Amino acid sequence: MTVAAATAIALPALAALFGLLFGRRVRPVLIAVPAGLAATVLTIVPAAGIGGDVRESAVRLTPTGALDITLGLRVDGLAALSAVLVTVVALLVQVYSAAYLREDPRYSSYAALVSLFTAAMLLVVYTGDLIVLLVGWEVMGVCSYFLIGHHWETEAARSASIKAFVVTKLGDVPFLIGILVLAAGADSFRIRDVLAAVPEGGAGWVTAGTLLMLGGVAGKSAQVPLQTWLPDAMAGPTPVSALIHAATMVAAGAYLVARLYPAFLAAHPTLIVLAVMAAVTMVGSALAALAQEDLKRVLAWSTVGQLAYMTGGLAVGGRDAAVFHLLSHGAFKALLFLGAGVLIHVAGTGALAGMGGLRGRAPIAFWTMTAGLAALAGVPPFSGFFSKEAVLGAAEHTAAGHGSVPAVAGWLVLVAGLLTAAVTAAYATRVWLRVFFGPTREAAPGAEVPAHADAADYGEPGRGRHGEAPGAMVWPLVVLTVPTVLFGFLAFPGLPSLGGELGYDELTPHPLTTGLALVALLLGAGTVAAAWRRDPAADPARVLGPVRGPALRGFDVDGLYAALVLTPVRAAAKAARFTDGAVIDTYVKGAAQSAWLLGGGIRRGQNGNTRLYLTGLFAGVVVLALAVAVGS
Repeated sequence: MTVAAATAIALPALAALFGLLFGRRVRPVLIAVPAGLAATVLTIVPAAGIGGDVRESAVRLTPTGALDITLGLRVDGLAALSAVLVTVVALLVQVYSAAYLREDPRYSSYAALVSLFTAAMLLVVYTGDLIVLLVGWEVMGVCSYFLIGHHWETEAARSASIKAFVVTKLGDVPFLIGILVLAAGADSFRIRDVLAAVPEGGAGWVTAGTLLMLGGVAGKSAQVPLQTWLPDAMAGPTPVSALIHAATMVAAGAYLVARLYPAFLAAHPTLIVLAVMAAVTMVGSALAALAQEDLKRVLAWSTVGQLAYMTGGLAVGGRDAAVFHLLSHGAFKALLFLGAGVLIHVAGTGALAGMGGLRGRAPIAFWTMTAGLAALAGVPPFSGFFSKEAVLGAAEHTAAGHGSVPAVAGWLVLVAGLLTAAVTAAYATRVWLRVFFGPTREAAPGAEVPAHADAADYGEPGRGRHGEAPGAMVWPLVVLTVPTVLFGFLAFPGLPSLGGELGYDELTPHPLTTGLALVALLLGAGTVAAAWRRDPAADPARVLGPVRGPALRGFDVDGLYAALVLTPVRAAAKAARFTDGAVIDTYVKGAAQSAWLLGGGIRRGQNGNTRLYLTGLFAGVVVLALAVAVGS
């Protein structure tokens, strides 16, 4: 199984190398798609046969004299299922992109970067060493930077790619330190050794290491306070959003916590911080999603909130519930992003104000996205209902005082999760009604495309650039609809291959949390539906009232960062420039000028005049004689 896993990593990496070297000579789709298909088959093989076993192999990569770095693979249920999600979504994105970007002059580099990203994510999923995991983690960040900035000729894409890179790197600094702390405490970088070294009651080095690693989790998974990069990243092509910003990279933070879960479970302060981070993120992002006026930004803020469900599940001891939601969310959110690309292709705009009545013009997108939105809202029996209810069940279990996790974490996640469920149902219903029902709305003449919009997506408002979407863009939606509808039924037998010995492992719906979740669903969806019925021409987001403006701007977190970070840094830079120019340069120039003047004065006495030399000598003798006479 480890051989299959290693080959699955190598194939997309080789495809990326071959595509970058020969992509202009060979059609990129002939390189990327076969490699992605083979990698998908190779990840399904371990997932089908792993059961509850753990397969691990390692080779010492380099002797460091202290802590060795090993090139090893660890295949268990968590890694196997996550790898299947990565490769399936990556394969569908490659197929989708072949039609979506068929006229793009940089499609060859795009396909190669998607393959490289896939290999890096598989390395993160399968590796058994923290340093090797860090390598895959950073390669994903670099690929994300290039893919978000694919349309680099637009200012929005350039600034979004830089912002994503800088913000995620800001979280990666404490993340790296956390890895070093854990490795120093366990005397090894191997994940197996680190987890084995965690004492039963926890330890200071465990708490410090896991707290520091939350920086990387917040950065990669766009959690408070590093959540602002993800909505702006919608400037990248829509298939990139489906792969990186829905199913894979943004879920890497939650996956990391699940991978190192015994260490996090032994650090109660870390779990409380994680619970607070998840609670604030899920409520704030849901309100922001309800207020957005662009389809992709709605889905982006929705992704932030659903990732908070995963981190919230981990914070309350529900590792299996969090991973279950990670897998189901990866399927239905990838479906929604790819479906958004189809709708934008047909409508010619991503602005909700320019859509309407699309169920007849894009029938397959209508039915598949209906399933995706239902899963997002938690409508039974779609997958999102089961996975979100599992997270709420874990939170209720902890809030009741069961298990080892502090009850305060359970209450935070439970209350925030129910509020988020109501708001999620509201914005999912709003998107469904505004996009597929009512009259077709034309954008105002001369209206500009939103600054964050995908430059390849938007053509003439109100009309698709190419008519109906091609089959390569439509059939991936049908494929993703299958797990969106059916994957949730795995909750009844549970997911035994994940291993239920860590914390709360019950995945079947519970009457209390199920009832509360359904009440929240009906409340949120019903409020928006009632507002729609009263005035179909108006935006149901008006139910937010005065909160709508701040929510639309993401509660002005970027402005807060500008005030707290950007302005002081600029002031410090100006002060440093002034000090360098007015103080240091003045000192250096003054020293040089003084030396020049002194040299000039000495030079005047060295003019070759013998009489002047003798006069000076005589004067010196006289002065010395007078000094001696006075002194005696």
